[in-house]
Amino acid sequence: MEIANETGVVAEKNDYSVWAIPPEVVGEKLKKLMGALRSEFGGPEIPPHLTVVGAMSLTEEDALKRFRSACEGLKAYHAKADLVVSGAFPSQCLYLLFHSTPEVDALRCIKVMDASEHCCRYFGYKRSNRYMPHLSLLYGTLTEDEKNKAREKAYVLDESIDGLNFQISRLALWKTDRKDKETLESWRQIAECSLSPN
Repeated sequence: MEIANETGVVAEKNDYSVWAIPPEVVGEKLKKLMGALRSEFGGPEIPPHLTVVGAMSLTEEDALKRFRSACEGLKAYHAKADLVVSGAFPSQCLYLLFHSTPEVDALRCIKVMDASEHCCRYFGYKRSNRYMPHLSLLYGTLTEDEKNKAREKAYVLDESIDGLNFQISRLALWKTDRKDKETLESWRQIAECSLSPN
């Protein structure tokens, strides 16, 4: 879709999402796990992330403006994994579900839910369902039996995965074409911001 801005220049609309990026050490651990799962069960490669704002159709200029505004004043927050779960959608084929609230110093920490709600307000994003903080470990379409095997394999590869606990101090704006569900090759990072310390 294309729209003209105030100068008459046509700007293309695309899908954009906001992701919470785990710290580098955690990201490397997750990449290793995700790679091992992909080698056995298939699926496209995707960087480890928790979706904060789901895909919205915007111009890149508008998405960047909203992203920068949402990042201002947002503080780093903790995310604690709960368990590995399988879902019905390719993007939730196998994922790590996170607690909705932190178990550490709730007065000082912004909650995972609050961070998402904060960003959603800036993007004007309306959820159709309750926010479920998660990190996809495997994208794809598997049978229930294959999902169960993948879940078991995740625990064999890393038995402590559901105890993962880390601070989110970076958000990223990604161009995420919803039509590209097979390869995700069109997906790319547009911008990143560091959150102020908690």
